[in-house]
Amino acid sequence: MAVPSAVAGLLKRPARLGDAVYAAIFERIMALEVVPGERISVDAVARQLGVSQTPIREAMGRLESEGLVRKTPLVGYSATPRLGAAELADLYEMRLQLEPFAARKCAALMPDAVIEQLEALCQEMADLAKREGLAAYAQFAQLDMAFHDQIAVSAGNALVAEALGRLHSHVHLFRLLAEAKVPAAANGEHEALVAAIRARDGDGAEAAMRAHIERSRRRFA
Repeated sequence: MAVPSAVAGLLKRPARLGDAVYAAIFERIMALEVVPGERISVDAVARQLGVSQTPIREAMGRLESEGLVRKTPLVGYSATPRLGAAELADLYEMRLQLEPFAARKCAALMPDAVIEQLEALCQEMADLAKREGLAAYAQFAQLDMAFHDQIAVSAGNALVAEALGRLHSHVHLFRLLAEAKVPAAANGEHEALVAAIRARDGDGAEAAMRAHIERSRRRFA
């Protein structure tokens, strides 16, 4: 994996080094600095970031659980290949079955403090919509995944959360190869969804999530 000039150099060491390492590798994948299918050397990344292999392997485990990297015995890690069009269609079909259900549950179960976190994520994503390029899209992708994952977790169904956990990253990787631009329309859809959850409107939250996913699918057409 080549060292991109924008992120080359040693990482600063925050209280949670593993999170910083994860974010650095995630951004490289989402910015296509690591292309789908490319091998990722743990040793090389450790040297590039100036850390031991332990946080690199921890980050790779997280990325593998999200479907962004694959581990092959005796070979190591590589970036997950991009989904084909048929696989993407299957992914959206699954999302339409599960995420509106999760949104309805969140209208009843999500604590106010978590709703406030979703509102903050909406604001951050809206700010990114004013920027262009791969770096802005990579940041948007990470926030969008956090947004949808929080809704899945807050629905209170562990199986639904697990099933959805690997889906959203593939949507973003598919989009990257076509258009590296933050979809501004998605921000209004996110805000409508959070507003329905805050109003404790289960029907409205389910409808808002369904509309968001269907419009997202049409944006690929």
